[in-house]
Amino acid sequence: MQSFLSFLADGWLQLSWWQLTLVILAVTHVTIVSVTVFLHRSQAHRGLDLHPALMHFFRFWLWMTTGMVTKEWVAIHRKHHAKCEREGDPHSPVVFGLGQVFFRGAELYRQEATNPETLKRFGHGTPDDWLERNLYSKYSMLGITIMLGIDLFLFGLLGLTVWAIQMAWIPFWAAGVVNGLGHAIGYRNFASPDTSTNVFPWGIIIGGEELHNNHHAYGTSAKFSSKWYEFDLGWCYISVFKALGLAKVKKVAPKLRLEPSVPSNAPLEGISLATLQGVITHRYEILARYADIIKTTASEEIARLKPQVNKDNPNCSWSLLESCNDWIGRGDDVLAPEQRAELETVAAGDSRLSILVRMQRELAGIWESSSASSEQLLSDLRAWCQRAQQSGIESLEQFALRLRRYAA
Repeated sequence: MQSFLSFLADGWLQLSWWQLTLVILAVTHVTIVSVTVFLHRSQAHRGLDLHPALMHFFRFWLWMTTGMVTKEWVAIHRKHHAKCEREGDPHSPVVFGLGQVFFRGAELYRQEATNPETLKRFGHGTPDDWLERNLYSKYSMLGITIMLGIDLFLFGLLGLTVWAIQMAWIPFWAAGVVNGLGHAIGYRNFASPDTSTNVFPWGIIIGGEELHNNHHAYGTSAKFSSKWYEFDLGWCYISVFKALGLAKVKKVAPKLRLEPSVPSNAPLEGISLATLQGVITHRYEILARYADIIKTTASEEIARLKPQVNKDNPNCSWSLLESCNDWIGRGDDVLAPEQRAELETVAAGDSRLSILVRMQRELAGIWESSSASSEQLLSDLRAWCQRAQQSGIESLEQFALRLRRYAA
């Protein structure tokens, strides 16, 4: 009787608290790897192909530990990219608010999963074999119920805690942290047309999903790290799978290549189609550098105007400029109408800012044009560089010289 009660309390394995902690970390980590490598990088974005055996292991594991259906997850994620930060985005903090996405992200996921149009339009190319149709999709709750029984058998009553953590792991880290905080806090390497951020430079806990801005800049890349100091654990697993013949990498983000320095008096004819292609390829990195120039100019303007504040002039324009400083330099696509209006007001009060904002839009227009020929775009790029080098703004002149060094 005592041994039976002991079995009910501690399960078959009879683990200590620290051993149980290690087990929880191990099984939830396998779930993270399954999501980032299989669901995200392989299925949603086709950045790599996986061996059928490995792919089926991930499908089985996710069925047991999350109850997620591959087609639903992939469709919802693809729709997020297609309509990012706009109406129709299934889980954008810009649309729903950060609090709702962070705390109720799983509910938003389940709500969108019931939309047949989403599944039809964005769920193509996902597994559709007998097991998927007759087990994984049809009985999505069966797997997590079996997992509950296994946890109770192995760990006793504490198995309920183990199971609860397993069930909450992806909703918290993926739906809450990545989809919520990944569009609210952190840093940006690339000025992608959204609010995505790198939450942390070392992608360990969420398998590299922490590098969310890098991913939005190059959505189909199987590798999420970009800078030398960034670490993508998911890419490490992919590299191991590749070495074992279990994965084939199809796409990675292009590496930035710069031609030798260009003298300021170099003829504009040196800007070639290869330069144009390099500029278009690395446009989000270019816009991020340009945003830094605008922010630096704005900070200098704030420092110049702030001492002028006095009782007779309480509404000096530096206060409006300071309030805009967090988002100034971003593209118009991610700014609310009132923010765009404030930016126009701020830029109108400073000639340098006005020039920088106008030329940022003109530069973005080069790669946003869908009807112009390559020759026309090349002519536009040469004209833009000429205006930048004649602007009288040193930082813009140096930026134009660097722009001429980009190569495909």
